[in-house]
Amino acid sequence: MKFKKIQPLTNEFMEQIGFEWHTDADGTAYVADEIVAVTSDECEAYYEAVNELYDMYVAAAQHIIDNNLFHEVGIPFNLVELIKDSWQSDVHWHLYGRFDLAGGLDGKPIKLIEFNADTPTAVFETAIIQWEMLKFNKMDENSQFNDLYAGLVENFKRLVTLDESTDDFAKYYEGWRILFSSVAGSIEDEKTTKLLMAAANEAGFGCDFAYADEVVFSDEDGIFKDNENYEYWFKLIPWEDIAVKEGELALILKNIVQNHKAIILNPAYTLLFQSKGILKILWDLYPNHPLLLETKDEPLAGKKCVKKPIFGREGANVAILDESGKILSQNDGEYEQNRAIYQEFYEFNKDEKGECYQAGVFFAFEGCALGYRKGGEILNNTSKFVGHYIE
Repeated sequence: MKFKKIQPLTNEFMEQIGFEWHTDADGTAYVADEIVAVTSDECEAYYEAVNELYDMYVAAAQHIIDNNLFHEVGIPFNLVELIKDSWQSDVHWHLYGRFDLAGGLDGKPIKLIEFNADTPTAVFETAIIQWEMLKFNKMDENSQFNDLYAGLVENFKRLVTLDESTDDFAKYYEGWRILFSSVAGSIEDEKTTKLLMAAANEAGFGCDFAYADEVVFSDEDGIFKDNENYEYWFKLIPWEDIAVKEGELALILKNIVQNHKAIILNPAYTLLFQSKGILKILWDLYPNHPLLLETKDEPLAGKKCVKKPIFGREGANVAILDESGKILSQNDGEYEQNRAIYQEFYEFNKDEKGECYQAGVFFAFEGCALGYRKGGEILNNTSKFVGHYIE
């Protein structure tokens, strides 16, 4: 791997542009003071990989629906009908997601780790901070694989055109409004949500923000803030959390969608993509595909593997097992009771200090942006964000 040392952005500057989670709990900087050197060919390979993977995810989701495999991927029963409804209509457009990949540098083959399809993080870091890092260091800002913000703007327009082309947005747009929500108390979620709101506003939508507990939901009438009705609701709240912790809301949202009173972003079917259980389905459908790692719902016989809860975040309750099933390392967390899958172990690209680098490639209709996280073999909430540049 090759790196370029850079002058880091100051905390004051990052706070001025809204990026307030720049320092980790231990006092260290969250954003690394180095960027990864990549080639144009490596960027193209990431781009092609996620485009192909997305098509495979669509096929796998259709397979799950056709064969009623919701239990196999851990879908809560109270979301099954809503998932089916959102899948059947093109108006439920998948806005954005982030593929986590190993490899891609120094000739190491790209492998899928998982797809954060519902509420992916690192939007602000990828779309804004990377540009500012290059600009601050007097480097060519365009020398990166990073069209995330522009990709989001275009994909918001596709909520109306429902087509690759967005030229007819103004022709078909009828003044529809989007209400954006996050849970109160998380500055990262709030700022990320408001960045997405800015992209929607730039696309041409009328937009507003409300914390989730300020929103009014009606089965028959739709979604409201201060008595004003909204045709779209964007929520930076995981679907599985709504199903488990807010069961009444899950039922109301199902009725709202069935009554055609509002469209939810990201759609409920993205929970199929989000579930790590789909990694097993992908392997069943595409065995030995070069972008996939063998994945089963039991330890892989004679192979080092990674145990993951099907719904878990930031490396919580992830464990690495050796060929005999012995635990080599593991993280604690709140997902211990979740069903788990077992994915073949695959080494990340590493620097000379042995730190691992995982590529995060955003998808908004197509692959549109690259960023990295570095840390140990199990990446967690202490991992650092690392930008890149095309050499």
